[in-house]
Amino acid sequence: MARHKVLYGFHAVTARIRHDASTVEDVYYDATRKDRRMTEFLHTAKEAGVRLIAADETRLWGLAHTERHQGVVARAGDMPLAQNLAELLDGINGSPLLLVLDGVTDPHNLGACLRVADAAGAHAVIAPRDRAVGLNATAAKVASGAADTVPYITVTNLARALRELKEAGVWIVGTAGEAKKSLYETELDGPVAIVMGAEGEGMRRLTHDTCDIVMQIPMAGTVESLNVSVASGVCLFEAVRQRAVKK
Repeated sequence: MARHKVLYGFHAVTARIRHDASTVEDVYYDATRKDRRMTEFLHTAKEAGVRLIAADETRLWGLAHTERHQGVVARAGDMPLAQNLAELLDGINGSPLLLVLDGVTDPHNLGACLRVADAAGAHAVIAPRDRAVGLNATAAKVASGAADTVPYITVTNLARALRELKEAGVWIVGTAGEAKKSLYETELDGPVAIVMGAEGEGMRRLTHDTCDIVMQIPMAGTVESLNVSVASGVCLFEAVRQRAVKK
């Protein structure tokens, strides 16, 4: 493979192997680990025909650039996911469910959002190319395999991308603490893109103005806001619930 990206940790590497082992170029592992978890992982990799290379801590750190690799680092090619809005919309069967992130710059938050999106069955996560984190190794590890199953599409102009989604019949629903309408009063059972802003700052003004409607998550306690991945999960699964009721 001419191009590859680095995945590390048992969850991320195992998920890629199970999803599409042919894209895994090789796996470096800590041969000094003899525990059950490593033994089971190596068995899975061997069964899938993945090339295994014993490596010391220096080599593993050099590949992952973190000590949180758990003794497993893989080099893998890109998955054949949608790369732009046109490909995404053409490939969706049924009613689109999309998550849009406006201003999320923390790779841990991105990884968690991808994981939530995968769990809810969302078709993609969309973000602006600027003021957003890239899909790096940290985000992929936190996503626990979801980076390989949920397209992460970055766009040059988010407001323009939202207008393109509107033209395709997708309802654009923003989230803001000051919104008058509650999540539970908002119809989310059709083609919908849920827009989440950055913690503290929220959505940018232009993004806010492009939304068809803005809703808020009712907060019964003393905290003023939720982590963006938690808020994304609350909203996405409410959409899933409404779709199930509609069916």
